[in-house]
Amino acid sequence: MKKLLSVLLAAAMLLTLTAAFAEDSDLAYVEGKGTLVVGITDFAPMDYKNEAGEWIGFDADMAKAFADSLGVKVEFVEIDWDNKVLELNGKTIDCVWNGMTLTDEVKAAMSCSNAYANNAQVVILPADKAAQYADVAALSGLTFAVEAGSAGEAEVKALSYATTAVSTQADSLMEVAAGTSDAAVIDALMAAAMVGEGTGYANLTYTFSLNSEEYGVGFRTGSDLTEALNAFFAGAYADGSMMGVAETYGVQAAIIPQA
Repeated sequence: MKKLLSVLLAAAMLLTLTAAFAEDSDLAYVEGKGTLVVGITDFAPMDYKNEAGEWIGFDADMAKAFADSLGVKVEFVEIDWDNKVLELNGKTIDCVWNGMTLTDEVKAAMSCSNAYANNAQVVILPADKAAQYADVAALSGLTFAVEAGSAGEAEVKALSYATTAVSTQADSLMEVAAGTSDAAVIDALMAAAMVGEGTGYANLTYTFSLNSEEYGVGFRTGSDLTEALNAFFAGAYADGSMMGVAETYGVQAAIIPQA
C-alpha cells in the first residue's frame, strides 16, 4: 500500500511539474494553440500585402517558415508600434517581427533573438530641396515626421530636433510628400523600397544615414521561443534559405552565429 501511495505521489508531482513547465513555456503555449501570432506593421520590404491581400516580405516569409518548423500556423496582426510591448505581454501577439531595431530599450523590455538583418536610419527629404541639407547640422531647423516609438524617433530626439509623431513609417512619408513636415527619418530598407524614381514617392529622396543598426525579433521576457528561433535562424542561414529570401526582397542579412 505504501509503495502504491509513493508511486501515485510521484506521478502527481510529475504532472504538476509538467503543467508548471507548460504554463511557463511560450513554445508549449504556441504549440498548444496551434498558431504563432506575429505582431507587425505595414513595412515594405519586411511585412506588406501583395495584390491578393496576403502578407509577404522578408520578415513575413521567414515567420511563415519558422511557424512551419514548429508545426503551427502563422497569423499576422497589425499593431500600434508604440504599444508593441503591451501587446506582447498581454498575449495578444506572441512575438514582434517587423524590422525591429535592437536598441537597449527594446532589449530591456523583451527577450530578443540574435540579429538577422542590417539596417540604418536615413533622412527623407523632398528631392528638389535635398541639396540644401548636406549634413546633420543643416537639418536643425526642420520638423521631422517619425513613427512613434521607432528608432527613427529616437535618433531625431537625440539631436533635439523638432518631431511630429505619426502611427507608421508610411505615414511619415505621406507627411513629407504633403508638405506638412519638412523631413522624415525611416529605415533604410523601407526607403529603398518606397522612395525615389519608380516608386509612389518619386518626389522624395533619402540622403544620409544617422546610424547603423541591426534587426531582431522580440518575445516575452524569459521566453523559450527565443532559443527556438535562434536555432531556426542558424539552420536557415547555413542551408542558404535565409539568403534566398533576403535576395528576393533586397535585404542585407546579418551573419548568423551557428547554434
